[in-house]
Amino acid sequence: MNQLLRARPRTFRALSYPNFRLLWLGLVVSAVGTWMQVVAQSLLVLRLTGGSAFALGLVSLAQALSFFLFAVVGGTIADRVDKRRLLLVTQSLAALLALLLGILTSTGLVQVWMIVVLAFCSGAVVSFDQPTRAALVPLLVPPEDLMNAISLQPAVNGAAVVGPAFGGIVINLIGIAGDFYLNALSFIAVLVAVYLLRVPVEAHAKSTEQRGLYTSAVAALQAITQDPVLPWVISGYGLLLFLGPSPAFMLPIFGTQILHLDPFQLGLLFTAAGIGTIVGALGIASLGDVQRKGMLMLAALLVWTGGLAIFAVSRTMGLSLAGLGLYGMAQNGVAATTITLLQTRVPPQMRGRVMSLNTLLIMGVRPLGDFPAGALTTTLGAQPVVLLSALLVGAYALYLTAARPAVREA
Repeated sequence: MNQLLRARPRTFRALSYPNFRLLWLGLVVSAVGTWMQVVAQSLLVLRLTGGSAFALGLVSLAQALSFFLFAVVGGTIADRVDKRRLLLVTQSLAALLALLLGILTSTGLVQVWMIVVLAFCSGAVVSFDQPTRAALVPLLVPPEDLMNAISLQPAVNGAAVVGPAFGGIVINLIGIAGDFYLNALSFIAVLVAVYLLRVPVEAHAKSTEQRGLYTSAVAALQAITQDPVLPWVISGYGLLLFLGPSPAFMLPIFGTQILHLDPFQLGLLFTAAGIGTIVGALGIASLGDVQRKGMLMLAALLVWTGGLAIFAVSRTMGLSLAGLGLYGMAQNGVAATTITLLQTRVPPQMRGRVMSLNTLLIMGVRPLGDFPAGALTTTLGAQPVVLLSALLVGAYALYLTAARPAVREA
């Protein structure tokens, strides 16, 4: 099996390592359930509130606040404990939260404030889960295949190709609660994969870090700020995540209020972004250990701007799908290059803490941006807000390209 995988194009090289392959496959299965819940939860909030964009932003804000409270702590803990055991705990808790939301929905007891609370709790769990998972990947593949492995990680979200569409079908057949129950079941795949992992012995060794959690986290942040490239790369990625409305916020609003889609068609919008994610992931993975990762990141930022702008002005299903495909493809490119630079430009013993910053960006900054976006959408409308977001990110990408040669050459 290993020889067969090694003989394949370098796009899938990281999958030739059994431990990484096992984890990756488990995450793919779980991601299908996660995307089903993304669609279902957004529709549930809109139904409970009569289509309130502000309520969707409030749910995102609750999750963002949780990440800001716990992400750095989660990364610090990930550097100090057995990563495999910590993942077993976090994945189990995530499954229980999905199950609880399903029970509340199917019994008719669910209210918006409950979804807000569960979003906060989910954010706390992910604050420990994602840095741990990210810090584990470099232990499963050799350094020369790290970017390939990182590029394939967002391809897990290729489950967005089938997850949202399948979620829409399930909603039409048995109701929103069905998506939550199936998401809870999907975590079993990751739990089995993590249980079967055979991580190198040195990976289980506890950190000798003697400093407190706060001091330890500050040390990792200092390592980032003293680097000539990372602050600018992170700021570009962070601006994209803050100003670019998340699919969970943006697509239900466009789908129901502008394009007038049913749940299945709404799932297709998520699917288009998922297809773009897969194309972007495979494209970046095929490049191998590309030398000028910073320039690749800047190009992806500009493509992302174009894709989101196309989606913002579209009033047809076909053009919206095309824009979302570019959007998903480019966002994967920005994410993969940023994460690779983070992983390779800091000391190995700081990876958990540094990757907690990535968690904070993806899971904290993005939903935090959804809150003002929701407020502005209420007054200005969804299309102007999304178009302005795209143009601002594009302007910053042009600034970095013109004024920051260290980023271009990274």
